[in-house]
Amino acid sequence: MKKTKILLISPVIDPDPKLKIPAGLIIPQLALRILEGLTPCEYKVKIVEEELDILNLEEKCDLVGISCMTANAPRAYELAKEFKDRGKKVILGGVHPTILYEEAIQHADSVIVGEAENVWEQVLEDFKNGTLKKRYHSPPSLIDKYIPQKYNKHKKFSFFDVIPVMTTRGCPYNCEFCCVSNLYGKKIRHVPVENVVRTIKESKRKYIIFLDDNIVGDVPYAKLLFKAIKSLKIKWVGQASIKFTNDKEFMKLAAESGCIALFFGIESISKVQLDKLNKSIKNMDKLEEAIKRVQDVGIHFHASLIFGFDTDKKDVFQDVLNFLQKNKIATASFNILTPYPGTKMYEQFKSENRLLTTNWKYYDHATAVYRPKNMTPYELQEGVMWVKKEFSKISSILKRFPANLSHPFLYLFINGGIRKNVKKDKKKLKVLVSEIF
Repeated sequence: MKKTKILLISPVIDPDPKLKIPAGLIIPQLALRILEGLTPCEYKVKIVEEELDILNLEEKCDLVGISCMTANAPRAYELAKEFKDRGKKVILGGVHPTILYEEAIQHADSVIVGEAENVWEQVLEDFKNGTLKKRYHSPPSLIDKYIPQKYNKHKKFSFFDVIPVMTTRGCPYNCEFCCVSNLYGKKIRHVPVENVVRTIKESKRKYIIFLDDNIVGDVPYAKLLFKAIKSLKIKWVGQASIKFTNDKEFMKLAAESGCIALFFGIESISKVQLDKLNKSIKNMDKLEEAIKRVQDVGIHFHASLIFGFDTDKKDVFQDVLNFLQKNKIATASFNILTPYPGTKMYEQFKSENRLLTTNWKYYDHATAVYRPKNMTPYELQEGVMWVKKEFSKISSILKRFPANLSHPFLYLFINGGIRKNVKKDKKKLKVLVSEIF
């Protein structure tokens, strides 16, 4: 008997090959593989990640599922139309359709709001019976069911062949620029440690990225996890709160379990702004001590910074560069404050008439889509470009190198990637001047 074929798609932001993220930096989609693992064997599933694969609009399939965030929502809607025009049923899901259901449903036959685990079986049953509903929704629930994920052992997914794993969902905080707690709830939920171990073993991969918003958010759970994966001899990266650095034994346990790098959301080096963000470490001296502790234990310190807060003035760019160089930060992400729909900040900027565009493809945390208080949008965009360029100069990379010898290849690889992005930024600025600023 012929199997019903499901095509699951993760769209690019822009299909122009010149604007795609280098394949070596791509992390495979987790959401689509979870859906694949939940799909009964009577169906055949094909996953297409546009950043990695070529999408055939004439693909023979019966049902199309598209998962998107805000920046790639316009492309998702474009693809939805293409497949609907070809007579296919299209389902949208992901962060953006969850936040803006009324917008998303205009482009699809059905929308999954929130997490798909508890509704996917019903979606497929309704599709088979021709009774597909416009909206499916399940509130945050237990994530203790084991879901197998298929990874082709012959296909290399990225330069390091990293696979994504999630161990927790939910966030107790409610940052004004973030909608995680709206999506996954304020209570931290856990995947059983034995299920995490099984996922890693069955992937047959040695490089893992934990997608948790804070892998150390629940200390007792994290300690159990680190002890359990230590024997797997994997190398992993993740995201953590700077508060984690207060416990030296905890840091040592993370390193021994295979942690080679952690992403820390420093966000700002302004005490005024850190107070507003309710950060656990607000004193610069204490922050610098925390950075040193991470470096000393042999973990690559990746700092995430945000520019464009209402407290930021033009001197913020030089101040941040000085901070990064003084503390010999290994690598960094240079983000522009983005008022994503569904956040307090979006509503604030909208009410103040400060939004420059609602073309979602520019909501990529790398574009000034609003009017800052103490500089122009152009000055914000150019300032972030300048910090990134200065930070990734050969002289800067070499100067910081001796303090980051624990993972030299990773250090050079990521800094090289930042240098490449600087070239793209220059071309992007010209486009932004004509289309937004």
